[in-house]
Amino acid sequence: MGRYTGPTDRLSRREGVNLMLKGARSLSGKTERRITSPPGQHNWRRGRLSDYGLRLREKQKVKRYYGIRDRQFTNLFAKAERIRGATGAILLGLLERRLDNVVYKLGMAPSRPAARQVVAHGHIYVNGRRVNVASYQVSVGDKLSVKPSDRSQTLVRHNLEELGEPRLQNWLTLDMSQLVGEVIALPSRDDVMIPVEEQLIVEFCSR
Repeated sequence: MGRYTGPTDRLSRREGVNLMLKGARSLSGKTERRITSPPGQHNWRRGRLSDYGLRLREKQKVKRYYGIRDRQFTNLFAKAERIRGATGAILLGLLERRLDNVVYKLGMAPSRPAARQVVAHGHIYVNGRRVNVASYQVSVGDKLSVKPSDRSQTLVRHNLEELGEPRLQNWLTLDMSQLVGEVIALPSRDDVMIPVEEQLIVEFCSR
Protein backbone atom coordinates (compact mmCIF):
# COMPACT_ATOMS: atom_id res chain seq x y z
CA MET A 1 0.00 0.00 0.00
CA GLY A 2 1.35 3.44 -0.95
CA ARG A 3 1.55 6.49 1.22
CA TYR A 4 -1.60 8.40 2.14
CA THR A 5 -2.20 11.39 -0.14
CA GLY A 6 -5.65 12.47 1.02
CA PRO A 7 -6.64 15.36 3.33
CA THR A 8 -4.45 15.28 6.43
CA ASP A 9 -7.03 16.88 8.72
CA ARG A 10 -9.19 13.83 8.13
CA LEU A 11 -6.62 11.64 9.89
CA SER A 12 -6.47 13.93 12.91
CA ARG A 13 -10.26 14.01 13.08
CA ARG A 14 -10.44 10.22 12.88
CA GLU A 15 -8.09 9.85 15.86
CA GLY A 16 -9.58 12.75 17.80
CA VAL A 17 -6.17 14.37 18.37
CA ASN A 18 -4.02 16.85 16.44
CA LEU A 19 -1.40 14.72 14.68
CA MET A 20 0.54 17.84 13.55
CA LEU A 21 0.64 16.60 9.96
CA LYS A 22 0.77 20.17 8.61
CA GLY A 23 3.42 21.48 10.96
CA ALA A 24 2.68 24.95 12.34
CA ARG A 25 -0.47 25.19 10.20
CA SER A 26 -1.92 22.36 12.29
CA LEU A 27 -2.22 24.85 15.16
CA SER A 28 -4.71 27.00 13.26
CA GLY A 29 -8.11 27.49 14.80
CA LYS A 30 -9.77 25.71 11.89
CA THR A 31 -7.85 22.49 12.47
CA GLU A 32 -8.36 22.57 16.23
CA ARG A 33 -12.13 23.11 15.84
CA ARG A 34 -12.59 20.26 13.38
CA ILE A 35 -10.78 17.65 15.48
CA THR A 36 -13.80 17.23 17.74
CA SER A 37 -15.92 16.19 14.76
CA PRO A 38 -15.09 12.81 13.15
CA PRO A 39 -14.81 12.62 9.33
CA GLY A 40 -17.78 11.54 7.25
CA GLN A 41 -21.26 12.74 6.45
CA HIS A 42 -24.56 12.88 8.32
CA ASN A 43 -23.15 14.39 11.51
CA TRP A 44 -21.76 11.00 12.61
CA ARG A 45 -20.53 10.82 16.20
CA ARG A 46 -18.15 8.46 17.93
CA GLY A 47 -19.86 5.68 19.81
CA ARG A 48 -18.38 3.56 22.55
CA LEU A 49 -15.46 1.54 21.21
CA SER A 50 -14.90 -2.11 22.02
CA ASP A 51 -11.70 -3.16 23.77
CA TYR A 52 -10.32 -4.20 20.39
CA GLY A 53 -11.33 -0.84 18.91
CA LEU A 54 -9.59 1.11 21.69
CA ARG A 55 -6.34 -0.78 21.13
CA LEU A 56 -6.58 -0.43 17.36
CA ARG A 57 -7.12 3.34 17.60
CA GLU A 58 -4.00 3.77 19.78
CA LYS A 59 -1.94 1.84 17.25
CA GLN A 60 -3.37 3.79 14.31
CA LYS A 61 -2.83 7.09 16.11
CA VAL A 62 0.88 6.42 16.60
CA LYS A 63 1.31 4.97 13.10
CA ARG A 64 -0.22 8.05 11.52
CA TYR A 65 1.59 10.47 13.82
CA TYR A 66 4.97 9.16 12.71
CA GLY A 67 3.81 8.52 9.15
CA ILE A 68 4.76 4.85 8.86
CA ARG A 69 3.12 1.84 7.26
CA ASP A 70 1.82 -1.31 8.87
CA ARG A 71 4.82 -3.43 7.92
CA GLN A 72 7.25 -0.85 9.27
CA PHE A 73 5.26 -0.66 12.49
CA THR A 74 5.20 -4.46 12.83
CA ASN A 75 8.95 -4.69 12.27
CA LEU A 76 9.63 -1.97 14.85
CA PHE A 77 7.39 -3.67 17.38
CA ALA A 78 9.22 -6.96 16.86
CA LYS A 79 12.51 -5.16 17.40
CA ALA A 80 11.19 -3.50 20.57
CA GLU A 81 10.12 -6.89 21.92
CA ARG A 82 13.67 -8.19 21.58
CA ILE A 83 15.09 -5.34 23.68
CA ARG A 84 15.02 -5.72 27.43
CA GLY A 85 12.64 -3.29 29.15
CA ALA A 86 9.11 -1.96 28.76
CA THR A 87 8.16 -2.81 25.18
CA GLY A 88 5.78 0.12 24.74
CA ALA A 89 8.30 2.75 25.86
CA ILE A 90 11.05 1.12 23.77
CA LEU A 91 8.78 1.17 20.71
CA LEU A 92 8.11 4.89 21.13
CA GLY A 93 11.83 5.49 21.60
CA LEU A 94 12.60 3.71 18.32
CA LEU A 95 9.99 5.83 16.56
CA GLU A 96 11.48 9.01 18.02
CA ARG A 97 14.92 8.00 16.72
CA ARG A 98 13.77 7.80 13.10
CA LEU A 99 15.80 10.19 10.97
CA ASP A 100 12.74 11.99 9.60
CA ASN A 101 11.45 12.60 13.12
CA VAL A 102 14.83 13.97 14.24
CA VAL A 103 15.03 16.29 11.22
CA TYR A 104 11.55 17.56 12.08
CA LYS A 105 12.36 18.07 15.76
CA LEU A 106 15.53 19.97 14.86
CA GLY A 107 13.34 22.40 12.90
CA MET A 108 14.96 21.56 9.56
CA ALA A 109 11.51 20.76 8.14
CA PRO A 110 8.05 22.15 9.03
CA SER A 111 6.39 18.74 9.45
CA ARG A 112 7.22 15.04 9.45
CA PRO A 113 5.94 14.54 5.88
CA ALA A 114 8.16 17.45 4.80
CA ALA A 115 11.06 15.97 6.78
CA ARG A 116 10.68 12.65 4.94
CA GLN A 117 10.90 14.54 1.66
CA VAL A 118 13.99 16.47 2.81
CA VAL A 119 15.67 13.18 3.73
CA ALA A 120 14.55 11.33 0.59
CA HIS A 121 15.94 14.09 -1.65
CA GLY A 122 19.38 13.69 -0.11
CA HIS A 123 19.58 17.02 1.73
CA ILE A 124 20.68 15.44 5.04
CA TYR A 125 24.03 13.92 5.99
CA VAL A 126 24.63 11.75 9.06
CA ASN A 127 28.21 11.77 10.30
CA GLY A 128 29.36 13.17 6.96
CA ARG A 129 27.57 10.58 4.82
CA ARG A 130 24.40 11.17 2.86
CA VAL A 131 21.44 9.21 4.22
CA ASN A 132 18.20 9.24 2.22
CA VAL A 133 16.30 6.63 4.25
CA ALA A 134 13.68 8.23 6.51
CA SER A 135 13.53 5.17 8.80
CA TYR A 136 17.27 5.31 9.57
CA GLN A 137 17.78 4.97 13.34
CA VAL A 138 20.04 7.64 14.83
CA SER A 139 22.30 6.86 17.79
CA VAL A 140 23.88 8.90 20.56
CA GLY A 141 26.76 10.91 19.11
CA ASP A 142 25.37 11.07 15.58
CA LYS A 143 25.73 14.46 13.90
CA LEU A 144 23.21 15.59 11.30
CA SER A 145 24.37 18.16 8.78
CA VAL A 146 22.95 19.68 5.62
CA LYS A 147 24.29 18.88 2.18
CA PRO A 148 26.86 21.56 1.24
CA SER A 149 24.93 22.88 -1.74
CA ASP A 150 23.18 26.22 -2.12
CA ARG A 151 19.83 24.55 -2.71
CA SER A 152 19.99 22.37 0.40
CA GLN A 153 21.37 25.10 2.65
CA THR A 154 18.77 27.62 1.46
CA LEU A 155 15.93 25.15 1.96
CA VAL A 156 16.86 24.27 5.53
CA ARG A 157 17.66 27.86 6.53
CA HIS A 158 14.28 28.95 5.18
CA ASN A 159 12.55 26.25 7.24
CA LEU A 160 14.42 27.31 10.37
CA GLU A 161 13.60 30.98 9.79
CA GLU A 162 9.92 30.15 9.33
CA LEU A 163 9.95 28.22 12.60
CA GLY A 164 11.84 30.86 14.56
CA GLU A 165 14.03 29.85 17.49
CA PRO A 166 13.58 26.05 17.73
CA ARG A 167 12.65 24.66 21.15
CA LEU A 168 14.82 21.59 21.16
CA GLN A 169 14.25 18.66 23.44
CA ASN A 170 17.00 17.66 25.86
CA TRP A 171 18.33 14.86 23.68
CA LEU A 172 19.12 17.14 20.72
CA THR A 173 21.35 20.14 20.07
CA LEU A 174 21.58 22.40 17.02
CA ASP A 175 24.29 24.75 15.77
CA MET A 176 22.26 27.28 13.80
CA SER A 177 25.27 28.86 12.11
CA GLN A 178 26.71 25.58 10.81
CA LEU A 179 23.35 23.80 10.43
CA VAL A 180 24.59 20.83 12.41
CA GLY A 181 22.41 18.92 14.85
CA GLU A 182 23.64 16.30 17.29
CA VAL A 183 21.98 13.46 19.19
CA ILE A 184 23.39 13.78 22.71
CA ALA A 185 21.14 11.26 24.47
CA LEU A 186 18.41 8.74 23.78
CA PRO A 187 14.86 10.13 23.78
CA SER A 188 12.82 9.45 26.91
CA ARG A 189 9.13 8.61 27.21
CA ASP A 190 8.47 12.26 28.11
CA ASP A 191 9.81 13.37 24.72
CA VAL A 192 6.83 11.82 22.92
CA MET A 193 4.55 14.75 22.15
CA ILE A 194 1.32 12.89 21.47
CA PRO A 195 -1.03 11.53 24.15
CA VAL A 196 -0.84 7.76 23.79
CA GLU A 197 -1.30 4.71 26.00
CA GLU A 198 1.47 2.50 24.72
CA GLN A 199 0.36 -0.48 26.80
CA LEU A 200 -2.78 -0.71 24.67
CA ILE A 201 -0.57 -0.93 21.58
CA VAL A 202 1.47 -3.71 23.16
CA GLU A 203 -1.72 -5.61 23.96
CA PHE A 204 -3.01 -5.13 20.42
CA CYS A 205 0.21 -6.27 18.73
CA SER A 206 0.71 -9.19 21.13
CA ARG A 207 -2.73 -10.70 20.66
